Amino acid sequence: MQFQQLLYFVAVAETRHFTRAAERVHVSQPSLSQQIRALEKELGAELFSRARGNIALTDAGEALLPLARRILADADTARHEVQELAQLRRGRVRLGATPSLCTGLLPDVLRAFHDLHPGVRLLIEESGSHDLVRELARGSLDLALVVLPLPSPSPALTTVELLHEDLVVVSSAAAAAPRGPVRFADLEGEPLVMFRHGYDLRDLTVAACRAEGFEPSFTVEGGEMDAVLGFVRAGLGMAVVPAMVAARAGSDLRVTALARPGLRRTIGLAHRSDVAPPRAARELQRLLLARRPDDL
Repeated sequence: MQFQQLLYFVAVAETRHFTRAAERVHVSQPSLSQQIRALEKELGAELFSRARGNIALTDAGEALLPLARRILADADTARHEVQELAQLRRGRVRLGATPSLCTGLLPDVLRAFHDLHPGVRLLIEESGSHDLVRELARGSLDLALVVLPLPSPSPALTTVELLHEDLVVVSSAAAAAPRGPVRFADLEGEPLVMFRHGYDLRDLTVAACRAEGFEPSFTVEGGEMDAVLGFVRAGLGMAVVPAMVAARAGSDLRVTALARPGLRRTIGLAHRSDVAPPRAARELQRLLLARRPDDL
């Protein structure tokens, strides 16, 4: 008994038509009929009654059908498992993340993942949460690290909180040091270096300033994370950035905490709800979730 014969048998049993069954499994009708006859000869029983062109299962065919379906399903499961194992040897993961997370969180996580799965290619899309959500919904990404809550709730995406991230103020080490923790009210009239439009940190900073009753003053605006840090180092102004980024920024930047209650943002891990991420992406997902703090 051959696997292909069982495949043909199930196709005929489900379509009740030899020609349509042949089209379904992409073989000629004579070849399919020949394989069904060979299967019947090997089993010693007719599987179909062919009275007046009507195709019906015989008792032997009825007995074989659930067994054949199970064999085909098991073979498909085996193929799927082997393919998933192969993905961990030579697959790929398409991960989207905000620039601040690429600088702060991801280097250590990606190094750990690469050590475990050196054959998997890591493709990183660096952008703001708005753009990442759109690319994820389009199927251009497997996973994305985004700021929660999402700009507009989407039932097409599944999200889980990954971490809460405190924001701090950075200034040039050569400039005068702020006195103690900084309140947002203290930033009124102070020169700020600001991220581009559509950047999550820009929205958070501007909203916090407006909550104190003033519009922030920008000396430079429009940059990504590295550019903003460079402008701050040059003494063009202060910036509000994630503490994780500030910790890696170097000694030429001064880091000052925000006064209580401070400001923090929630980072989530998102993927499409209708499609399970590939095996390699699920392994990266597992590593990221393993780093969640205990209070989440």
